[in-house]
Amino acid sequence: MSASTDTTSTTYLLQDLGADLLHPDFYWQIPFVLVCLGIAWILARHLRHRLAATQDRMGLWQALLEQTFPILSVLLLAVTKSLLPLIRPSEVPPHLFNLFIPLLLSLTVVRALRHMLQCSFPRASWLDSIGRIFSILVWVWLALFLSGVAPEIIRTLETVGFSIGAQQINLWMIVNGMVVIVLTLLASLWASSLVEAKLKGAREIDVSLRIVLGRMCKALFVLFAVLLSFSLIGLDITALSVFTGALGVGLGMGLQKIASNYVSGFIILLDRSIRLGNIIQVSGDVSGTVTQITTRYTVLKNLVGMEFIVPNESLVANIVQNQTFSDSRTRAQTSVSVAYSSDLEKVLPLLEAVARAHPRVITEPAPLATIARFADSGIDLDLGFWISDPQNGTSLLRSQINLEIWRRFRAEGIEIPFPQREVRLLETTAQ
Repeated sequence: MSASTDTTSTTYLLQDLGADLLHPDFYWQIPFVLVCLGIAWILARHLRHRLAATQDRMGLWQALLEQTFPILSVLLLAVTKSLLPLIRPSEVPPHLFNLFIPLLLSLTVVRALRHMLQCSFPRASWLDSIGRIFSILVWVWLALFLSGVAPEIIRTLETVGFSIGAQQINLWMIVNGMVVIVLTLLASLWASSLVEAKLKGAREIDVSLRIVLGRMCKALFVLFAVLLSFSLIGLDITALSVFTGALGVGLGMGLQKIASNYVSGFIILLDRSIRLGNIIQVSGDVSGTVTQITTRYTVLKNLVGMEFIVPNESLVANIVQNQTFSDSRTRAQTSVSVAYSSDLEKVLPLLEAVARAHPRVITEPAPLATIARFADSGIDLDLGFWISDPQNGTSLLRSQINLEIWRRFRAEGIEIPFPQREVRLLETTAQ
């Protein structure tokens, strides 16, 4: 019924617009349209300059400013169209207004879709291609609508249908449902991106809690969008009970590992046992700085640039060495040997002074040199010191401190022993 009504009102819009060109009263509509567009452009430009310096962490002002011109134009054209019979009575219908209003509305839809795509998938490489496809579909449908072909297509699609149980389904319901589902999902992802942007700015909330709240909001928004889209296209959502039952069986049998990783991910984010920037070691070969925590896995990056993707279940079920769990300070150590003839009361303070002089070594706890053992070739000494930036590694730090120890020992005449072997040749008397 709605398709036939649309047909009578829009089928001949372009033909009527062409016929109006022969009537003198038609040209009185052109200045009114131009004035409305000009006022909308001036107001939109003024608002852009006025709000350009506004801090917009969530991107709402940017989204609004992109739609200012078409929205203001539609409002001014609609008001002028309603007042036009009072301003200048004419026998010619306002077909020019009926043309510009859907054009500007389509422009608004295209810009809104592009903005939601950019907010929902900021790093996607296919963003430009999908945006162009959406734009083409919107403009093609507008062309079909203005030319009067769209109602005919709708009626044709409605005649091709089938039934699933008591539910009657036709091709138009399928196409319309796909459009509604895509738009609602896109809107939900855009809304969740706004919430995540707001949470990122909440410095008083712990970073792990911000991550888990953002993930939960996205899941809730998507679930609400799916249920809402099914209701909008006329599907009974109680039929989803069969699907949810099958999903529960699948999770219990074949997806328990995946489900366990997701549950473990939420546990890690909530109890904050592992946070971004922590230096952890899962096994002998798997260690590094936590660079990313998702609901399924955690990414570790070591000092040579190698990244490890660790399932969250491994971090919850196994023992994890977290070097920076409660304190970022870490102890490092180097060893050196001196000859038995060396003055240890002079050597030990010298080692501590070398460590204190390095910019990465902190003063509290203070460096400490100790006697480790009396070895065969000399006395082994250990030099322990603390640093506050373990994420930068300790290999280069040890090398620099060892080099300075060597320089100071050479300047002070302190000998670093090395293994020596004495070989004696015993003469044997000839028999």
